[in-house]
Amino acid sequence: MANTSRNSTLSLAATVLTAVLALYIALVAFGNIIDFGTNRDFVRHVLAMDTTFKDDDLMWRAITSRGLQDTAYVAIIVWETVSAVALIYATWLWIRRDTATARRMTTYGTLMLMLLFGAGFIGIGGEWFSMWQSGDWNGLEAATRVFLLSSVVLIVTHLPSDRPETTGPQ
Repeated sequence: MANTSRNSTLSLAATVLTAVLALYIALVAFGNIIDFGTNRDFVRHVLAMDTTFKDDDLMWRAITSRGLQDTAYVAIIVWETVSAVALIYATWLWIRRDTATARRMTTYGTLMLMLLFGAGFIGIGGEWFSMWQSGDWNGLEAATRVFLLSSVVLIVTHLPSDRPETTGPQ
């Protein structure tokens, strides 16, 4: 009885956390689509490195081409949207109790977000383009929040269960 309760609680936690992350990233992607200009400017400033310390040893990294900047921004929006769709689908699978597929889709969605916000925003934006130097265009705190939330969802999703993996409604 205790194992069944633990399994149900873990499944519920994975469902809720996946749903929260799905909602969050869906709203982020939607916001970037309907208010395209606001975050496009953010991406442009980070890539151009125009609000950093302008150290000559680093400024060669700057990307000032509007076309490349906007292409990067559209790629970010597409990545966020695909991540949101994967997590929304995973939430539906958790609700249907298709545990194995839900776990796999949650893993895909969270890893996509960890790549975008960890490697993309924290690593590339923060370090390569020196976003940390900017007082105006510094998204490291927000990126860290998403990376950590995604990590928690991934960990809870993969906590060991005493029940065998299920596929399909039970």
